[in-house]
Amino acid sequence: MKAEIAKAVKLLREGRLVAFPTETVYGLGADASNAEAVARLYAVKRRPADHPVIVHFDTAERAFTWAQEVPESARTLAKRFWPGPLTLILKRSGLARDFVTGGQDRVPSHPVAHELLAAFGGGIAAPSANRFGQISPTTAAHVHADLGADVELVLEGGPSEVGIESTIVDLAGDAPVLLRPGGISAEELRTLVTRLGDKTSDSPRHSGELARHYAPQTPARLVASYQLDKEIARLKEKVAVLAFSRPDERVDYWLRMPRDPARYARKLYGALRELDGAGCEEILVEAPPNEPGWAAVRDRLARACRV
Repeated sequence: MKAEIAKAVKLLREGRLVAFPTETVYGLGADASNAEAVARLYAVKRRPADHPVIVHFDTAERAFTWAQEVPESARTLAKRFWPGPLTLILKRSGLARDFVTGGQDRVPSHPVAHELLAAFGGGIAAPSANRFGQISPTTAAHVHADLGADVELVLEGGPSEVGIESTIVDLAGDAPVLLRPGGISAEELRTLVTRLGDKTSDSPRHSGELARHYAPQTPARLVASYQLDKEIARLKEKVAVLAFSRPDERVDYWLRMPRDPARYARKLYGALRELDGAGCEEILVEAPPNEPGWAAVRDRLARACRV
């Protein structure tokens, strides 16, 4: 792996793109201080130019040099959750340039990501390593399938442990705001940060904010548990189902999901990819419980499906 890391660092310093594993999903990395490299990242992703990217670092100390102000709440959260699946939005310093729309920092915990970041010694801009708006990759194979030759190197790190994108907290305003739920819950954040608010129309732009995101090519629809049987009986076309219950013989392709939210999140994107390739005309997704522990999963499914 050391040779692969050294090759990745060389490519990044040359302004090229490298995909690498994190505990959330695989990221598509570019030198965050190189305008041409970041422009190429946006082009390969087909990402809207006004949609910011998260910058990854190996330590909190290095991350905070990219911030103009570091409130005590940021240090408190970083001490508890970094390295880990938490992104902080801070007022940016001069190191975070306009082409990154910086101030969004994360220190990933995956050992391969940490080794790469430490060897690189700077910030790596790294949104998910897939085409914009489609299902995020949680294995190296997903990256190869999505991006092909558009990425020079994909570092192998096994399946992503968390399986969905990081929690995003805005600390650049007067009070902390939860912008995106993820592997760290609002309840966990509130044990350390008081007055954690929900996002509003005035909240800053952030990754994963669009109504349609993380989506399969096959039309997908969220269905309440009590309506699932009725919807299956009504449909005439080939249908795939993602559900908690055992398979129904009337369904062409059925995947059963765990009832634990963390295990469900870990399997979610792989399951959506599998159903997307099943050759069906529609995907029905049994809606998870409307409970706090399921907030991140519900967020991703609401954006992936027609509710």
